[in-house]
Amino acid sequence: MSNTFFSIDMITREALKLAHEKASFLGTINRQFDSSWTSEGASGSTLRIRLPSQYTRTQGSRVMDIQDSEQQKTTLVRSTQDHVDMRYNSAEFTNDLDGFNAFSKLHLEPAMAALVSGIESDVLQGVSKLVYNVAGTAGTPPADLAAVGAARAKLNQNLAPKDGNRFIQMDSVTMGGLVNGLKGLFQDSAQIKEQYREGMIGRTAMADFYENERTWAMTNGTDVTTVTLDTYTVTEGDADLTVTGFATPTAGMVFTLAGVYDVHPETKAAYAHLKQFVILAGSTSTNILYSPAIYSTGPKQNVSALPATTAALVFVGAASTAYQQNLMYHKDAFTFATAELPLMGGSDRCVRKTYDGLSLRVWQQSDIRNDELLTRIDILYGYAALRPQWACRITS
Repeated sequence: MSNTFFSIDMITREALKLAHEKASFLGTINRQFDSSWTSEGASGSTLRIRLPSQYTRTQGSRVMDIQDSEQQKTTLVRSTQDHVDMRYNSAEFTNDLDGFNAFSKLHLEPAMAALVSGIESDVLQGVSKLVYNVAGTAGTPPADLAAVGAARAKLNQNLAPKDGNRFIQMDSVTMGGLVNGLKGLFQDSAQIKEQYREGMIGRTAMADFYENERTWAMTNGTDVTTVTLDTYTVTEGDADLTVTGFATPTAGMVFTLAGVYDVHPETKAAYAHLKQFVILAGSTSTNILYSPAIYSTGPKQNVSALPATTAALVFVGAASTAYQQNLMYHKDAFTFATAELPLMGGSDRCVRKTYDGLSLRVWQQSDIRNDELLTRIDILYGYAALRPQWACRITS
């Protein structure tokens, strides 16, 4: 009997390996803050992450325009604990004659698939709701590289690094249409070989493509054509708008304002396209919370001009319609970090292991009344959008 009860160290190592293999999105985003929540790292549930300061240039040799070094920050909160729970009785272990590989296949693999799938879905949806750049035509799945190229241009225009760390998460229906549209194009044999890796089907438009069924499908609110500013004067740094004609604002809806153009982050020269903004959670029918905050002057300038007091909000897509939100992004647009959960009483049955920054805890306890071994696998994590301007949704 003792040979059939696999050690908790074996179970923890296998669970961690399976979690790492199945995380197709989490493995492609910034993980540099994982060490901040180790037993030797910072304490507390919130990390303040500093972002680069912004400046404007001054022309001429004699006049100095001394600017304050305003440090911008964002926060990473470890607020979510997920777990998957299992139980086995003595008979199940005794009848399992195929050893640990069979145990892993029958129990650990489906358990970790459910855990990782739920986490990836939550994180993908959470960060996508904060991305305000959108490419493609809502309701028209891309059949060529036009929408992908437009998303690539958005990243370039927002100065995302061209360092090989760009990725696309795309659902299989959109991917199937795109691949069919590109079937006549040349692709070198090394890239064709990569199609057979887990989820990854190739690289084009400066990004690695991953097929992921957990991309977010957003449904627009019921009002998209009659929403205007309610004689509201927008001021520098505003991140909310007083509006009229809006009954159901939905977090993640993207809109533009007439005459408000995007600008180059450094030169501040206006681009030819309107600035896009995204509605945030907490918005009401009369007060819209949005991102990014609007600036028409100074180092933070991100628009060519402030909108008129009765400007209309023009939304992407039709009312009450769902659109798949595929995502192109640079690795450093988002971050994900796990924390080391404490070891509970009876440490011989409670083990924590970390691999490539991903920390899992496996805790077992026997139930003598029911002849069962109870097992739970826990993860404590947080995520944040560090630079949402380095990402772009591809709607379909």
